[in-house]
Parts: sequence; structure tokens; C-alpha cells
Amino acid sequence: MSVPPGAHGSDAPATREVPLFDPVRVDGAREQLRRLVRHRRRAVALGLVVTAAALVAAGHGTSQQPGGQRESAPHARTGAAPGAALREHRRARTVTAPVRIADAATVRLLRPGDRVDVIASEPSAAGGAARVVAHGARVTRVPELLDGTAGLGALVLLAVPRADAAGLVGAGATARLAVTLC
Repeated sequence: MSVPPGAHGSDAPATREVPLFDPVRVDGAREQLRRLVRHRRRAVALGLVVTAAALVAAGHGTSQQPGGQRESAPHARTGAAPGAALREHRRARTVTAPVRIADAATVRLLRPGDRVDVIASEPSAAGGAARVVAHGARVTRVPELLDGTAGLGALVLLAVPRADAAGLVGAGATARLAVTLC
């Protein structure tokens, strides 16, 4: 069946071959990649900023309890908060240990959040050796000094790894403890 002249589609031009041409490239993306590679420090810094922001956002589901213990918010226990599993894992690894430091004046210099090394000095009858029993322990609380107890030293609560807690508390029973700020 032939199409009469003037009918629909008869005025279309004849088909012909499409000419060859170079592909279209967007130069901006390639230049940005080159610039990023040239400025690696900026790229690393940007990555660190993004990572830090994500970690801060994930850590907002906790609150500080008296005694320095952290408690997850109710929504974190249900698994709704991002990072809840990480916080639970960290909590299981550290404990809060009460430690009596021999020099009460030194303890008055401490604030919650400070990092300290705890040093045990044995009595001279036992050899008089000094050793570090806890590295980088975090001060969680400094209770008020009671009247008349300054000669006994002062109590401080430290967050330490569970593995170091027994050695730290045991050293306090047999030696005089001192702290140095990290």
C-alpha cells in the first residue's frame, strides 16, 4: 500500500547517515579530581571533619550519672540510636574505681575529665620501688574532702580498663598512691 502525496509522514526528509563527532566531556569534574589529588591534606582534613561530625552525632544518646557512670538513653537501648552498640562495648571495657591518693592537695587540683597516671610507691621496708599502675585514667568524680581526713589522703573516682582495675585498687591497699596529669 503506498502513501499518497501530502498524507501524514510523507513530508519527512529522507534518511541519511549521522556524521561522526568527538564525545562531549565535562571538564569540571576531571579538574576537581586533579585539584583534590594535588591537595591531599585538604581532602584528608575534610574526611576527618566528616568522621568527627558523625562520631559526635552518634554520641548524643548518653547522659552522665552521679558517680561518673554513663547510661544510655532509652532509645539507645532499643537500637534506634546510631552508635548504641559501640557505646555499650566501651562501657563494658571500662569501670569506675575509687582510689585514695596520698596527697589531698594534689587531688584538689583535679577536675572530672582530666587524664592522670597513677603511681604506687611501696614503703621503704618493702623496697621503696615506685611503679605506674594505671596509664591515662580518666577522672570521673572528685568527692568533697571530709573534715579531719586530710591526713588519710583524698578519694578520687577513676575510669580505667576493667583489666587494670584490680591491680589499681590492690596497689592502693599496700602502697601510697600519687597522680601525675597527662
